[in-house]
Amino acid sequence: MINRTIAAVLAITATPLSAEELNRDREALQVRGAVDAFFDALRSPDKTALAEAMIPDGVIFIHDRREPEEPNIRIVTAGEHLKAWETSPQGTDEYMYYSDVKVDGTMAHVWGPYVFLLNGERTHCGINSMSLAKFRSDHSTGGGWKVTNTSFTMTSLDECDALNAPNPISTIPTPEPE
Repeated sequence: MINRTIAAVLAITATPLSAEELNRDREALQVRGAVDAFFDALRSPDKTALAEAMIPDGVIFIHDRREPEEPNIRIVTAGEHLKAWETSPQGTDEYMYYSDVKVDGTMAHVWGPYVFLLNGERTHCGINSMSLAKFRSDHSTGGGWKVTNTSFTMTSLDECDALNAPNPISTIPTPEPE
């Protein structure tokens, strides 16, 4: 009887999600899926797969702070990055927490800490800031959510904990931020 009463109270007081909120949640899941596809392509042995997840007209800003006395910002077009990526070494991997996902129509942004690995060894960590756009199916990209621009910091490994970067090689799972 108590369980039925609790269920009835919850049913009456629960605030249903509006259609707009449901659509926004659905879009956020699709954006997360596009970023997942980006990282799947990044770790794929098929070095051309990354070109399916991002547009070549985008720009990448690399904020390299591994040498704190000499921070460096490099700007690379996504097309240049994709061309260089085809000859990059096998065994690359990257893990990211999606700390913040924002969607407004056909525009989205994903922000969060990441760690980069080469052959299972962490090389650096930082913060990823990824802009995405949702293209129509008749667009030259093939449609759907694609990474359009990205900025990321590169910091030394001793900063990974402070950034709450994922630690995929730890035996103790690192909790995802809320």
